Amino acid sequence: MGMVKEFKEFALNGSMVDMAVGIIMGGAIGGLVTSLIENMINPIIGMVSGGQDFATMVAKIGEKTEMVDGVEKVLPLNLKYGAFISSFINFLVLAFVIFMIAKMVNNAKKRMGMTEPEAGPSEVDLLTEIRDSLRK
Repeated sequence: MGMVKEFKEFALNGSMVDMAVGIIMGGAIGGLVTSLIENMINPIIGMVSGGQDFATMVAKIGEKTEMVDGVEKVLPLNLKYGAFISSFINFLVLAFVIFMIAKMVNNAKKRMGMTEPEAGPSEVDLLTEIRDSLRK
């Protein structure tokens, strides 16, 4: 088989196209959920927590010295737990959104009759049943 024909089969394979669409949609949904978190949910949580912005929530755990333009400066070492909280909330909301999308797709497939039929007994089960019937 020629390389061009082989590549065409690979690139146009249905599952490959579905996967590409899924990755693109996942990125778009991820950006949408990140915007929702940063622009809608974090300000509400910040308001509830007394006007605190997640980006500024840090705990100083030490100091480090660094040369900047030939001058030695002492810089704080911060534990940025606010950014972690924001990322964690982002993960939870994104996981929930993906769960809901998967649930909607599965329900739509059921309504449209696109679900795979339930698997019947295996070949071994059928052969065992026939064997047992013949023994009687």
